[in-house]
Amino acid sequence: MEGNITDNNLIFETLVDYLSKNEVKHSIKPVYRTNDFVLYNEDSLEVMSRLPENYIDMIFADPPYMLSNNGFTCQNGRMVSVNKGLWDKSNGFDDDLFFHETWIKESKRILKPEGTIWISGTYHSIYQCGFLLQKLGYHLLNDIAWFKPNASPNLSCRYFTASHETILWARKDKNAKHFFNYELMKNGFFPEDNLKKPELQMRSVWSIPTPSAKEKEFGKHPTQKPISLLKRIIQASTKPGDIIFDPFNGSGTTGIAATLIGNRKYIGCDINPDYIELTIKRYEALKKGKGLFE
Repeated sequence: MEGNITDNNLIFETLVDYLSKNEVKHSIKPVYRTNDFVLYNEDSLEVMSRLPENYIDMIFADPPYMLSNNGFTCQNGRMVSVNKGLWDKSNGFDDDLFFHETWIKESKRILKPEGTIWISGTYHSIYQCGFLLQKLGYHLLNDIAWFKPNASPNLSCRYFTASHETILWARKDKNAKHFFNYELMKNGFFPEDNLKKPELQMRSVWSIPTPSAKEKEFGKHPTQKPISLLKRIIQASTKPGDIIFDPFNGSGTTGIAATLIGNRKYIGCDINPDYIELTIKRYEALKKGKGLFE
């Protein structure tokens, strides 16, 4: 195992250097870089297009939900707009589908044959993503229902309160053998999840609260995921030394969770410099041992 970690360290460094020197269009240089944590303030498709085939061990993607429609929701007991930014505004069914197909197709190219992808979303986008995973030849492994016990109430009182998101898990190559940490998922300690029974198989419904206030100390992202959710995903599907890629970095929770677990390499992309800066603040606080994330 130590040899594999050493090899992946070299691969990771070589990859970042390659992206910086590649002059096919323009060189892409990280705005932040450590030995195991790299951030790009770039369009993720631009970054992915420079990555070699069969390179990444795991991808977690939380793409735009396309639900910024001038509606309202409840947040901390107040009525607020659902609009998150132009990046979350639908351009119509066909254009949205094309957008998702483009990045999911590119994700498949850069994943190793045994590599897996996790995609999180609501009903606004997740069914398009699930259809495309099948169309593009991925092998679906699970659909996880992430139940939010502290979800915001529904203001219109005209339909059920949205209290879950769906997370799809799929493998690149149907004939490859992916990694699944079955023992940890069965016997691990998951105090945040009141549905997980001790020493029994983990099921596909996870009860995990939305991010706590301390996870948003340095700022927040409108679709920020709880660290405990990403820690579970990373522990379940990666090994020490693995390279994890997040094409929609947001507040950097995937990278923070990978750092907390340790012995993982993280690459994150986001086109918004404010979210890149937020990620850097969170990461540096973690490395200084402030204890904000446990």
